[in-house]
Amino acid sequence: MEVAQSLPLVSAAPQKPRADHTSSSDYALTRRAARGDADAFEELYRLHHRRVYTLCLRMTQNEAEAEDITQDVFIVLLHKAGDYRAEASFTTWLHRMTVNQVLMHFRRKKAKREEQAEDDTEEPGTPLRSAGSRPAQLIDRITLEDALSRLPPGYRAAFVLHDIEGYEHEEVARLLGCAVGTSKSQLHKARTKLRKLLNARP
Repeated sequence: MEVAQSLPLVSAAPQKPRADHTSSSDYALTRRAARGDADAFEELYRLHHRRVYTLCLRMTQNEAEAEDITQDVFIVLLHKAGDYRAEASFTTWLHRMTVNQVLMHFRRKKAKREEQAEDDTEEPGTPLRSAGSRPAQLIDRITLEDALSRLPPGYRAAFVLHDIEGYEHEEVARLLGCAVGTSKSQLHKARTKLRKLLNARP
């Protein structure tokens, strides 16, 4: 089965949910998808792609990157559907897969910046992008999202995983591939930098 042909395109715009034509559980859908059932895979995508995209956007603060990583997550899901054993909820399993893909994306970006730095004396810039939101009552949220976008990826990942997603320090360290002390240090620096950025806003 060609992945590129079977994988639906992600759009940042909300989609109207289709009628739920199947009563199959996520576990049953993954079993069918693992056997090459394109309809089952499409149903998993329909049910969960918004959750995956939202997490990717929260961690990257970049819509284009979030869309690309969401595509990567579902490509990985297509190949690993047979590995899901329902030992944890499907959403937890998919959440961990998504976090891992975002962190891999950060590592690739870091490696690319280091390569560019070796070839060029110019320091690569960090794209700043904040997610749009409704005005008035969500001004504080917009300000926070903008401040988050200015954090280094490692700081932002530690902050999002611990303070927003609720992971314990040990789990954050495991996901980031570092020592617990390092993840705590990144979290502390992220909070400190966020406070400075927020306090500097008019």
